[in-house]
Amino acid sequence: MSVVSLAAPAGARRTAARLVLAASIVSAAGAAAAQDARSAQVPAPLDTPYAGTIAIHVDASDTAQGIFRVRETIPVQPGALTLLYPQWIPGDHSPTGPIAMLAGLRLGAGGKPLAWKRDKYDVYAFHVDVPAGVSTLDAEFQYLSPRDDGFEMTDLMLDLAWSKMALYPAGHFARDIVFQPSLTLPHGWQFGSALETAAQAGDTTTFKPVPFDTLVDSPVYAGRYFKRVDLAPGAKVPVHLDIVADAPKYLEITPEQLAAHRALVAQANALFGSHHYDHYDFLFSLSDQLAGNGLEHHQSSENGLGADYFTAWKDAAPGRDLLAHEYTHSWNGKFRRPADLWTPNFNVPMGDSLLWVYEGQTQYWGFVLTARSGLWTPEQFRDALAMVAANYDRNRLGFDWRTLEDTTNDPTAARRAGLPFRSWQMSEEYYSAGQMLWLAVDAKLRALTHDRKSLDDFARAFFGVDDGSFVTKTYTFDDVVATLNGVAKYDWADFLRARVDTVRPPLLDGLEAAGWKLVYTDRKSAYEQQYDSRSQSPRHLYNYAWSIGITLGKDGVINDVRWNGPAFKAGVSTGATLVAVNGQDYTDDVLKDAIAAAKGGSAPIRLLLKYQGGYRTVAVDYHDGLQYPHLVRIEGKPDYLGEIIAPRKP
Repeated sequence: MSVVSLAAPAGARRTAARLVLAASIVSAAGAAAAQDARSAQVPAPLDTPYAGTIAIHVDASDTAQGIFRVRETIPVQPGALTLLYPQWIPGDHSPTGPIAMLAGLRLGAGGKPLAWKRDKYDVYAFHVDVPAGVSTLDAEFQYLSPRDDGFEMTDLMLDLAWSKMALYPAGHFARDIVFQPSLTLPHGWQFGSALETAAQAGDTTTFKPVPFDTLVDSPVYAGRYFKRVDLAPGAKVPVHLDIVADAPKYLEITPEQLAAHRALVAQANALFGSHHYDHYDFLFSLSDQLAGNGLEHHQSSENGLGADYFTAWKDAAPGRDLLAHEYTHSWNGKFRRPADLWTPNFNVPMGDSLLWVYEGQTQYWGFVLTARSGLWTPEQFRDALAMVAANYDRNRLGFDWRTLEDTTNDPTAARRAGLPFRSWQMSEEYYSAGQMLWLAVDAKLRALTHDRKSLDDFARAFFGVDDGSFVTKTYTFDDVVATLNGVAKYDWADFLRARVDTVRPPLLDGLEAAGWKLVYTDRKSAYEQQYDSRSQSPRHLYNYAWSIGITLGKDGVINDVRWNGPAFKAGVSTGATLVAVNGQDYTDDVLKDAIAAAKGGSAPIRLLLKYQGGYRTVAVDYHDGLQYPHLVRIEGKPDYLGEIIAPRKP
């Protein structure tokens, strides 16, 4: 492209500008045509039935090597066929389908192999030409589950996600493709699933045929040590807790623990006033290997915590909100879903713009239902909420440049990978920041109606409609606003936008409106003490984010540094290992004592760091002592927080 001199005559400049514009239009049209040609290689999904039923069998008996062996029998017609491996997985909110773990793909018909070719631009699509006279295509491959982290199979249990096991034909909505699944497990293993059994032969179970979207939404947990617990005895709609554990002792439940889990179901039913399942299964792994998982489904949920969930009950409050969170998703996320998160199949991109409703309000109800059911005491609820609030008081400076809604892009942008400065970059804040937003909404509803209405009324009006329906009901921002106005008239659009679409959103005002405020002392709450000491703690073990501004793993590795905090200003980097504090070998107690001793003084805290093979000492100029968050009542204000977590009558 030539450059036109500004010294040229005006007419010449205009003529040249038109030529440049014309060239740009031609170039853009060519790019668009090329893009269309790329996407045209994979048929778009249409709402038309796929002829016949696809049989899929998974042999999951190779627990030593973590190999799932898949066979599919696919009814076909002669001609071009495209098979897809699921890419956009519901609940992940991102294109995380593990295509790299698919191996050994072979296609054939009548005992003869057929050549396949992966799409040039879409690695999740496989093309094959079906010869004349062929009505059935055979497909075989292996899914090779992770062996070093994020286990899906151990020698004692497994988590089978059908989205990772299946190829399906392009050109149809997922609900229009019927699958007949079957599964072979190690001898003697038992399983839980929302799928219904059609037949049993030895170690192989054949399930009833289901549409592909239902199959993907119905994982299987299986294990050597298994227990099914009835959480809704006598109810018309069964709810079960299907537990797989590392050893039989971890399956034991006390009467008090059982009562709290049953109360969770009762409290959720009292809140929403409806069901959108004809039975529900909490799939629950208690393991030191297959743990840390949580994923929602319509009639079940995947849940994983440490092996000692029941046996160390008094010391293990953190994490107990997991079941309530995933259960809430049956209403919020599966039955009611943001319009841009609904897709016709699993290879059409999703939009995440309303995750602050989908996940944020679910996070809110997860905490609340955990308290209402007795899985948490009121004190544990408040201490957990104090830690959330403290993050948005001191440790999420990224809201200086990002909005809450912008963080809904994180599942696609970051894929939940580790970040060097999470406090500045932030990561999926629509969960916890969304939770604080909905606390503000709840408090505002109570204030507007003199405590006659609350977010409970919104939940019943928004999620409790169409009792018994399984059909996903999508929603938009305007739908959320309209339902809030149906509970109490107010300028809800501006109220929400001020927290979702602006930098530095007022995320702590809901806490104060609920009658509580955030304070810091030099003593951890009992909840935070448990959180830091638990081996399954999700992000860190030792938290000094609210004082010197670092969090550390158990080996002294620094996994986050608060942006512009004292440690940051001293030059501390994530990834470094803390070796010594003021000349003493690092331990948590040594660091804690050093921070406490520096309070009110002038001498810096000297940290010896090891990073990239070298050592250096930094001086942290901090003198405000240990800082741990707590909630205290505001005199003269109603205690809405206490009302929010009070149990409801079933």
